Parts: sequence; structure tokens; C-alpha cells
Amino acid sequence: MNGPLAGITVIDLTRVLAGPYCTMLLADLGAEVIKIERPGTGDDSRAFGPFVNGFSAYFMSINRGKKSVTLNLKQPEGREIFLKLAKCADVVVENFKPGVMEKLGIHYDELVKTNPRLIYASSTGFGQTGPYKSRPAYDLIIQGLGGMMSVTGPSADQPTKVGSSIADIISGIFTSYGIVTALYNREKSGMGQAIDVAMLDSMIAVLENAIVRYSATGEVPHPIGNRHPSISPFATFHTKDGLINIAVGNDDLWKKFLEIIEKKEVISDPRFLTNKDRVHNWDSLEKFLSEEMKTKLTDEWVTLLQKYDIPCGPINDVAKLFSDPQINARSMLVELLHPTTGKIKVPGNPIKFSQTPAEVTCPAPVLGEHTHEILKTKLKMSEEEISSLQKKKVI
Repeated sequence: MNGPLAGITVIDLTRVLAGPYCTMLLADLGAEVIKIERPGTGDDSRAFGPFVNGFSAYFMSINRGKKSVTLNLKQPEGREIFLKLAKCADVVVENFKPGVMEKLGIHYDELVKTNPRLIYASSTGFGQTGPYKSRPAYDLIIQGLGGMMSVTGPSADQPTKVGSSIADIISGIFTSYGIVTALYNREKSGMGQAIDVAMLDSMIAVLENAIVRYSATGEVPHPIGNRHPSISPFATFHTKDGLINIAVGNDDLWKKFLEIIEKKEVISDPRFLTNKDRVHNWDSLEKFLSEEMKTKLTDEWVTLLQKYDIPCGPINDVAKLFSDPQINARSMLVELLHPTTGKIKVPGNPIKFSQTPAEVTCPAPVLGEHTHEILKTKLKMSEEEISSLQKKKVI
């Protein structure tokens, strides 16, 4: 690996989504990620569909570029192997409920005794502190608790989950961000540290203007469909054959937009003079624009508006992403060859480096695929020792 994190070793104890998404990003950036899994079953997400030749596509989507090692942490030999791996690692990432790592005897305070430079990241639903810390958490629960569903959807009586598992994914991104920052700090201080990232905290952090709007006005934000609460027109409209998104972000763009659609007479309409006026008179504006947008096909509007730099675009389904020239030009769909599933495409890495590129080159590992390699190269174990561990079901 030649990415910016080349030479960094990450021990990954995470399962399902938030944690694995974090460590996947680190693997893309060049880190060696050793994924510790339960013998026999592995990460829970290996059982999530859809399946291709018996292999979970769900698991494949968030575990590319990692090495899989099976290890029973409840057995003394398994614990000792983990402690040895952690001693020579740069980062340990886990997403167990608070207290589990302590019960296993492999928590931060224990690991730092032999590796004071270790970065230890914990990714959980509610964090290591607070009255909710022991609650179970899934994306749907966090989106509801964290307010995201309350501002998403067509109307106030239909709060809606974001289409992707945004609470897990954002938490994974924040955890990887924290790890990289701690690694940078370690270069100055020489010391590692513990990182505590909660899915609920992450949801609050990305609510952006909803928090400020309530704080400033006392008005509770509610779902308003695809339009923007503070900018207008910034919404989805029906065309002659489909839908189009239009985002007119300032008054100059509004005047330009009206000229393009040949409605100059509306420029002086007092209801729509300023952005504030247009937000306040949204119902009238929506009626006017809905009628206009239905006069052309989506592609016709996109071609016309983009010619004059009016922000707009169609609503692509996932199938259309595979043929989109911009997405392909940016290598955002990468084809991997998996030993079980054959060729499959996965999302690429969105961070583009000029000198140390982030690369998606290896598929997700088969369960325990690298156990023998890691024990032999990292811990210098003999074939007899490894065979003995297999017989005892430690690995």
C-alpha cells in the first residue's frame, strides 16, 4: 500500500457498519487493517443479504482491503494473541457496548501499559458516558433520537429515515477523522490516546442549520420535503416527463433564471423580489414554477439551465450512476475481483490525493483468510503452534 497511511497497522474489532466503515476508510488510505472475527461466524454482517455465490454483498461493501483473522477472545490463548498484536499496532478500533472490552481484559488502560503510543478508538451508539451509554443502538433508532428523522420527509406527519444508514456512516467518518488527527498529534507528543465517538453525537453534529434555527427563533424545524427552509427556489419540480432539482441560491441567479425561462415580467413581482420574499411566499412561487417546469422534458431543462450556470440536475436512480460520465471519470465505482463472487463494483474513495492516492484495490476477505499469514509474520508463530490453536478452536 502506498497511501498516506502506509506503514500504519490497525487492529479492527468492529462489526456490522459504523466501525467497519471507519476501518475501510483507513484501509483505502493505505493502512494495514487486521480484522479480528469470531471463528465460525465472523462479523454479523456476513449473514446479511444480498448474497453472491453465498458471500454477503453487504459485508463486501464495507470491508474491502482488510485482512481477516479469526480469534476467540474469550479463551486465554486468544486474549494473549490479541495483546501481542495490539502491542505492535498503531491503532485499535472497537464498537462493543461499554464494559465489554473491560470484561475481556483488553481495554485501553490495559493495552496502553505495553503500547503507550497506541490510538484506541471506540465507536458506539451513545458513547462511553451518559445515562444512555448501555442502550443498544441501530441506525434507525439513532436517526429518530438524534432529530434527523424529524427534519426529513415530505411533511410534519411523515418523519422519514434517510435512505442510507447515515448515522452509522457519519459516525464511521468521524471516528476515522479522530484517528487520523490523533496519529498526527502522536507525531508531536509521542503519545497515543483514547477516542470516544457516539452515533448520537454524530447525528447532532450534522444537523447544521436546524439546531441554529431553533436556537435563534424557538421554532421547531419540521420536514418540508425537498425544498430548503432558508433558500428559494431550492426544490424538486415535475417536468413534462419526470423530475428536476433546481437550486437558485441568490437574487442575481433568480433574475438570470427568469430571463432563461422567458419570464422577465416576474422580476418585479413584489412576492419574489428577494430570497426572503420567495421563502415567505413559497406556496405562490411553487405554483408558478410547477406550471413552468412542466412545459419541457427534464433533459431539455437540464441542458438549457446548465448552459447558463443555473444549478440543476435530474434525480438519478442507482442504475444510472453506473453510466454517469462524471462518476466514472472520478473513479467512484471500482471493479474488484473477489475469489468467491467474481467481479463486483463497489464505491470508490472520494478523497483524491496528488502524491499518495487512496486506492481501492482488494476485495473484502473470506472469513479467516489471513489468520495464518498474520500469526506467522506478525507474531513469528510456527506451523505447529498455529495448528495447535486451530485444534483448540482459538482461531
